[in-house]
Amino acid sequence: MEPVNTDVSAGPPEGTDAAGHGSGETERQPTLGMILLAAEELWPESLAEDWDEVGLVAGRPAAGVGRILFAVDPTLEVIEEAIEFGAELLITHHPLLLKGVTSVAATTAKGRAVHRLIETGTALLTVHTNGDSAVGGVSDVLADALGLQNVAPLSPASNGLPEEGIGRVGDLAEPLTLGEFAARVFGILPAVAGGVRVSGDRDGLVRRVAVCGGAGDSLLDAVRAADADVYLTADLRHHPASEAREEAVNNRPYLIDVSHFASEWLWLPAAAEALGNVLGDQGHNVQIRVSTTNSDPWDFILTPG
Repeated sequence: MEPVNTDVSAGPPEGTDAAGHGSGETERQPTLGMILLAAEELWPESLAEDWDEVGLVAGRPAAGVGRILFAVDPTLEVIEEAIEFGAELLITHHPLLLKGVTSVAATTAKGRAVHRLIETGTALLTVHTNGDSAVGGVSDVLADALGLQNVAPLSPASNGLPEEGIGRVGDLAEPLTLGEFAARVFGILPAVAGGVRVSGDRDGLVRRVAVCGGAGDSLLDAVRAADADVYLTADLRHHPASEAREEAVNNRPYLIDVSHFASEWLWLPAAAEALGNVLGDQGHNVQIRVSTTNSDPWDFILTPG
């Protein structure tokens, strides 16, 4: 499955504003500040992890926004895609400036990114671990795509609702073999070079499934406590994965390691639709698109045989 171009149009009936009065398109166009309020409603910044940096990175809250691009990473290629689309706002899952900086000179990739954003009037908003934790967030979308039922957080949010938190755990409607489940995972994710890596008995049965979009090996204790048969996440490092296999009970939890980018890309269309619905309900006229740029860093892989 390749990343697809998803457009979401938000707005009231043609020729009317939110109150039903005659209005031109400019009058219905929201400001960046209005969109920030809508984003806060969907993905509260209070849900972000303490180490994270989320929120507005560049942009004037008073500026008008008619087009928005959603993407996983604020890479230079993605920024150019946003500029070509004419987006006044780029919303990315990953932060551009997660660590402190003392310079944004255009002598580095991040410096060039900041310059391109400001020079072209393109605002940047980061929705990271708050987008992971929120209802309808990254892991919720992943769990839904896999058909999980009775879904609950793996690590409940300290500042949120009971259904909010990092990771999700739930049950398949019918048991699958690990091989069948891995094939389902492969089928729902965007195509990337790394594919899907699996640890466990291909014919072993799985029903209870834990998921975490993005890097999730810090949740392995929670996965075991949740009695999951299999854990799907990204960026599983050698030592945590090896230790999880050593500590497995009845060979469980099995492990499925996928691309960080691919595991989080699934959220983009859902997030674009959610924001479009909120803005549309408020009477705003905005065109929202999902990036088609594959920002997975790997280009090809060699495997035995």
